[in-house]
Amino acid sequence: MIGDGFSKYFEQILISIGPYELTSQVLLAPMAGVTDRPFRDLCRRYGAGLTTSEMVASDAKLWNSEKTRERLVFSDNEFPISVQIVGSDPAKLANAAQFNADNGAQIIDINMGCPAKKVCNVAAGSALLKDEKQVFQILETVAKSVNVPVTLKTRTGWSTTNKNGVNIAKIAEDSGIAAIAVHGRTRECMYRGEAEYEVIAGIKSSVSIPVIVNGDIDSPEKAKQVLDFTAADAVMVGRAAQGNPWLFREIQAFLDTGALIDAPVLSEKRAVLLEHLKSLYDFYGEYRGLRIARKHINWYCKRIEGYSSFRKVINKIDSANEQLERVNHFFRQLIIQGDKAA
Repeated sequence: MIGDGFSKYFEQILISIGPYELTSQVLLAPMAGVTDRPFRDLCRRYGAGLTTSEMVASDAKLWNSEKTRERLVFSDNEFPISVQIVGSDPAKLANAAQFNADNGAQIIDINMGCPAKKVCNVAAGSALLKDEKQVFQILETVAKSVNVPVTLKTRTGWSTTNKNGVNIAKIAEDSGIAAIAVHGRTRECMYRGEAEYEVIAGIKSSVSIPVIVNGDIDSPEKAKQVLDFTAADAVMVGRAAQGNPWLFREIQAFLDTGALIDAPVLSEKRAVLLEHLKSLYDFYGEYRGLRIARKHINWYCKRIEGYSSFRKVINKIDSANEQLERVNHFFRQLIIQGDKAA
């Protein structure tokens, strides 16, 4: 179910998670409904040092569902293979960790960062941050249950009045967690406001395990600024990578050289988007694939002038071939217009 293999993008080892040496400081954040295998493949190709599956429930009754099976399909270029699990019961989470490690996962990531109501309402995700004893029990139980590194995705705290991210990080280190990724907002903040990098800087100075900073990393300059301010070991990119897999190579190149590289031209964007759409059809089948593709088309094209009217058309199409042709035509016209303008 889970394959082996890897592809290096940079020669220098920049961050290690357990025995795994990552050659990029720019990691892809796991995002439900986004970081499926086709999207992870693209991000890896363009320089993501680590990609992690969408979250997998700790409830064993769900492991044979179509959704879970899809989330545990990996390609040959994903190394190390990282699987994120979510739940609130230490024993069930340990069982889930063992199940995934037995099926090829090389890193287990525990979700204590998701702020979604459907996750927090069952006392999972970032809801766990309210109970530090429970956090310790979960992290220690899971870390001891497998022979692969266990990482933690978390937030700066439960609420603006309870920013206990430093305590959580210390608990994680004491529990045997190999690395911690911190989104710079509390659960209460959801995705509103600005990321609180000063809290992450405090977390980094309080532990010796690698700390990965997440939240509002949307450009090479921002990534360097945040790394310099927090002294974190790596950045994790989430929403800014949607429709923009090139961001990983752009950030790492800037971190390596201090120089900005050119953004992709329209012809490259077109080629990558068409390839992405085809991979979605292959992975999900035409019916689901073209519907899932609609949001990706929007992310790739939302900043292009004239897209709003095209979007109304593309969202009504029910044929994969027509969807491909319409997207191809849209970009072809943009390229022709650009050539005329030049």
